[in-house]
Amino acid sequence: MSKNILSAKADFPALNQSVNDHPLVYLDNAATTQKPQVVIDSLVHYYSRLNANIHRGNHALAVQATEAYEAARRKVAGFINAERNHEVIFTRGTTESINLLAYSFGEKFVQPGDEIIVTQLEHHSNYVPWQLMCQRREAAFRVLPFDEHGELDLTLFQRMLNEKTRLVAVNQVSNSLGTVNPVEEIIRLAHEHDIPVLVDAAQSVQHLPRDVRELDADFYVFSGHKMYGPMGIGVFYGKEKWLEVLPPFLSGGEMIDLVTPEKVTFNVLPYKFEAGTPNVAGAIGLGAAVDYLRQFDAAELQKYEEDLLAYGLQLLSDIPDLIIYGSPKHRSSILPFNVAGIQHYDMGVLLDSMGIAVRTGQHCTQPIMDALHVSGTVRASLALYNDRADLDALAAGVRRAIKMLKR
Repeated sequence: MSKNILSAKADFPALNQSVNDHPLVYLDNAATTQKPQVVIDSLVHYYSRLNANIHRGNHALAVQATEAYEAARRKVAGFINAERNHEVIFTRGTTESINLLAYSFGEKFVQPGDEIIVTQLEHHSNYVPWQLMCQRREAAFRVLPFDEHGELDLTLFQRMLNEKTRLVAVNQVSNSLGTVNPVEEIIRLAHEHDIPVLVDAAQSVQHLPRDVRELDADFYVFSGHKMYGPMGIGVFYGKEKWLEVLPPFLSGGEMIDLVTPEKVTFNVLPYKFEAGTPNVAGAIGLGAAVDYLRQFDAAELQKYEEDLLAYGLQLLSDIPDLIIYGSPKHRSSILPFNVAGIQHYDMGVLLDSMGIAVRTGQHCTQPIMDALHVSGTVRASLALYNDRADLDALAAGVRRAIKMLKR
């Protein structure tokens, strides 16, 4: 039997506290999610019972730690339906995963005059690494804009694809607008030209179906801390055919096969891309987060979160002078807004005084803010442990803040 979603809040100890003498209402989940007790327990267990370096020792703790680390890899591979466990590479997070690919892919496949396509909806982490790589390789950096609804124009995207395009990088869900991008169609169109696609799943892996084989994604990246796991651990998934030919990003221990003064050869997958001592505890904690999420019925959880988002959007839309940004056909987990005449930072400070945690600013998406002609927004973002009472508190808090700031 699947776990009851309405009981989930009790699993997260950080939610059972007061902030500024108010019960905490945590709506900053796009920045990071809180951690269930089972994830916290997995970290404590590793450091108190299994702490040892992996892959290099034959004593009992090293063997047990290695087994736990590789079990976490298998859990993640199953979670995203990777065909092979060694297609899952552990990194520090989405940012490192994208930088890994930008460096390795650029070194191997990008020449002067080639083109890389990203979108205007990207987080800086899926924008700047490609921009810098294009500068290094003297390639063209091309940006697919979004329209007045916050959606991408696939007709324009088709026109942008050509024989010089080497890779397309797109997020599945925008961290600023919540737009759910049509990555299935983007991948299909790119593959018609034999162009690989990177999917940034940092804001989608915890909310939407995640099946890299059904998507046919060439690369798929996400962070543990946004899906109830620890900070400092992330995933870089790549199809085996790509991982075999890409050069390593980092070099050092563990990732080598043979080293002599004359040459170096590299270890097999996935270790070719995991130089140095990895974040063993983080990987184990991420495995625990996967186990936790798998207790829920995925379709039921997605519907719960979509209904919750619709409820929150309706509450906010009823507030005079409040502007909600974007009107995509499909939005996930993000409520982006401002109130006319009120600075987003001031709104965030006042909401915090009421125990309501939201994020304010550009959200590492300056191209989006420039297109919207704003300096930033207030962003409330949802997780499985949120409920209607949290959104009622948000709406009441915004109304109270408006009265205070416009008095």
